[in-house]
Amino acid sequence: MTELKPIIMRTIFFLFFFTLAFSITCQEAYYYPERGSTWKQKSARALGTDQALLDEAIRFAQAHEYTEPHDIRRAILKSFAHEPFHTLLGPTRQRGEPAGMILKKGYLLASWGDTRRVDMTFSVTKSYLSTLAGLALEDGVIEDLDDPVKKYIWDGKFDSPHNAKITWSHLLNQSSDWSGQLWGGYDWADRPPKEGGLDDWKMRKLNEPGTTFEYNDVRVNLLAYCLLNMHRKPLPMVLKERIMDPIGASSTWRWYGYHNSWVNIDGIKMQSVSGGGHSGGGLFINTEDHARFGLLFLSKGQWDGKTIFDPQWIDMMTHPSPSNSNYGYMWWLNPDGTNQRMSHLPSNAYFAAGFGGNYIIVIPDHDIVIVARWLDPRHANEFLGKVLQAIK
Repeated sequence: MTELKPIIMRTIFFLFFFTLAFSITCQEAYYYPERGSTWKQKSARALGTDQALLDEAIRFAQAHEYTEPHDIRRAILKSFAHEPFHTLLGPTRQRGEPAGMILKKGYLLASWGDTRRVDMTFSVTKSYLSTLAGLALEDGVIEDLDDPVKKYIWDGKFDSPHNAKITWSHLLNQSSDWSGQLWGGYDWADRPPKEGGLDDWKMRKLNEPGTTFEYNDVRVNLLAYCLLNMHRKPLPMVLKERIMDPIGASSTWRWYGYHNSWVNIDGIKMQSVSGGGHSGGGLFINTEDHARFGLLFLSKGQWDGKTIFDPQWIDMMTHPSPSNSNYGYMWWLNPDGTNQRMSHLPSNAYFAAGFGGNYIIVIPDHDIVIVARWLDPRHANEFLGKVLQAIK
């Protein structure tokens, strides 16, 4: 036994230092940029990437710019001209030139354009909004996402027999078919079908909540209003304190609602923000802050050793919806390879997408985050394929 002691001690020390080294290696696997710092870059070779193919992908993105005017007001009004009563209720901003970043393990692999210019991001805002639902669930102010929203919001918006069935999950995966009016916008007037007219749309048969996916900004704005009531403070403040400050985001981003979306919460006037820029407003943000947000999700809610949100939220938000297998909780998916918008994505990857060709793409299989601004949506999937070809 005495002879075995040195062997046992050496084994214990070996295991201790191996565990320590493994822990340090894991901690250093991803790079997390400090606030205001220049993003660290590694060569394509160091990150196992083909530089020539990567350069080709970037040239492709720059050559396939979103084709509508830089005047966003004109672009919005032209694109949604078929919607009855559509008008701009929130601020807009002249857009910039194409820009983007590609990260691998947090390191900057490539970038193009002005990555610090603040631009509108439209429906990418929805993925930020979804995150605040995850925080409300984590905090316990929402007990279960399958609870009827009426249990929490009792001001009349969920009183009808149909609306009373709507759950938080239905709002998050856009299958609620909520019927009503919010901030002057009617649910039936938001992206109506090409067939029929006002009477047909108003008197349509409502779908059972949870059965039919419909992209609808009035209902997304309803979710924002409901989450404002749950957090009981302005959602931009929650996002700043809980997400953006901890990940070192800049102070240049803004999140707006509409001129008429002000409400009274506990005696304080607060603006209910919009979930996109369909009628103006939404999140105005630069490419680098988008990249930090994407890196946070690639890291499963961790940032430089700190837990920002429960990693289980990733699994919940990327679970395919019963009404649309390519959509989760306000993130787009490609679990069965049928999402034509991004068919090149691996099955466990996901992305946020907004009007005008704004994207945050998270690809866990390759430790990749891609942010693209003003990339023609008709060519986004081809661009993604070129990037994946370069990194494989």
